[in-house]
Amino acid sequence: MELLRFSAFWCGTILFGCILLEQAEATIMKLKRLCKFCDVRATSCPGKGTCMVGCEITSICPDDDDVCVSIWRKKDDNVTFDTICHNPAHKLYGLVLEDYNNSKCEMKERKGMGSQFFICSCSEDECNEHIFFNPYKDSQVVAVILVSLVPLLVMAVLVITSFYCYRVYRQRQATSRRKRGLPLDFSDAHAIMIDDEGSDSSSTHANNLNHNTELLPIELDVQVGKGRFAEVYKAKLKQGSSVSEEQGFETVAVKIFSYEEYASWKNEKEIFSDADLRHDNVLHFLTAEERKVQRQYWLITAYQPRGNLQEYLIHHIVSWHDLWLLGGSLARGLAHLHSDHTTCGRYKVPIAHRDIKSSNILVKSDLTCCVCDFGLALRLDNSLSVDELANSGQVGTARYMAPEVLESRINLENIESFKQADVYSMALVLWEIISRCSAIGEVKEYEPPFGNLREHPCVESMKDSVVRDRGRPEIPNSWINHTGIQLVCASIDDCWDHDPEARLTAQCVAERFDDMEYLDKLSERSNSEEKIPEEIIVVDEK
Repeated sequence: MELLRFSAFWCGTILFGCILLEQAEATIMKLKRLCKFCDVRATSCPGKGTCMVGCEITSICPDDDDVCVSIWRKKDDNVTFDTICHNPAHKLYGLVLEDYNNSKCEMKERKGMGSQFFICSCSEDECNEHIFFNPYKDSQVVAVILVSLVPLLVMAVLVITSFYCYRVYRQRQATSRRKRGLPLDFSDAHAIMIDDEGSDSSSTHANNLNHNTELLPIELDVQVGKGRFAEVYKAKLKQGSSVSEEQGFETVAVKIFSYEEYASWKNEKEIFSDADLRHDNVLHFLTAEERKVQRQYWLITAYQPRGNLQEYLIHHIVSWHDLWLLGGSLARGLAHLHSDHTTCGRYKVPIAHRDIKSSNILVKSDLTCCVCDFGLALRLDNSLSVDELANSGQVGTARYMAPEVLESRINLENIESFKQADVYSMALVLWEIISRCSAIGEVKEYEPPFGNLREHPCVESMKDSVVRDRGRPEIPNSWINHTGIQLVCASIDDCWDHDPEARLTAQCVAERFDDMEYLDKLSERSNSEEKIPEEIIVVDEK
């Protein structure tokens, strides 16, 4: 009986000890960290995105404060993973563990470790098994991009929406005003973008004034000119046109081409369509239209009531001041065409007119000139080949052709050659203006250059006179008694030189006219002084 009691006592004691041991082990398991622990192992992880360390050993960390650590190294072609436990209170390989409170093992690169070195630490069981490379870096880049772009996108959407709503509003308003017969203002004209399907013709926006796709309401008046390719009419814009209301072009000029002259219309339209062409001394262009019913092509421009320079010189004798205005503005207009940049410095394609003559120059109300008629003009684009330039042919008016043009020996390798031919023609026009200036003394009836030849001399006649005989219009000695006339004649002599390379540029001629401004002021002062005695006599008589 005693033996049975003793056995029962020891069995109970052993059982209680086992229970206590299990509870102790459970307590230890709760306090200790479980981490992957394989020391150094080779890996195929590329060091990007996410990777598994490939460690099959899970270890109980020896210290209560230990955390899980993974290290990825790459030196040459050797790539390894280290998985260990470590107390963050102590440095590991000389590094302080900064991110051990994370639940994920997020790799950070550390420099100066003798190899490409990434390390991460975390405080969850076996958290060092699944590795994340640069998760926050990528998300931060995305966040920065989003933060930067979203406001811009929102602003762009708002601007586009506002502009669209405004255009719709203006379009409806302009259409409503037109239907009611009310005049349109300039902004209304920009709003009209309606293309009636039933329209029998179309309008091409060219320079930046008329943006309509509808025809301008134009009423032709009288014919004021006729050339080889087209007829020019004085015309009126009817009430309700934005152009007449805002820009003062109640009266306009319409150049009408037949269907057969489409090429001439197209060339001039394309020249005018360049917004950089706009200049005070170049004819102001409004728009180009195809009138299908009339089988015509129209160019619509500003109207200059004084007409062309040739007609003006036939009917008027000009003063030195008038000559200075006419000649200087002509040179500035041609210089703008020839220039490869605008007045504000922006690049533009130079243009050779190729038909400079007094009938292709209009006189404005302030007695300055503007160049017109670009039917034969050529855009001097650097991309043009020699063959393309050669195909432009021998063009222009024979009386005003330069020697090299008459002989068809213009230098196609140098686009400046076309400008030099224009300068020769300009010299003849300047001679025409001087021939009708009162400052030269006796002024004869108007005669064109080489007036001894018939009205429309042919190329061969001009070659005999200009090339063979080296003839130029006469400059009498009486002309150079006036200082200003003498300076202009010197420029003319330089401009019609037989050698194209020796000629002045249009810009140089324009600058010479600018330098003569003091002579013009002296002339005005002289004229006013002549009137003083008469005014004094009137005062004395009172």
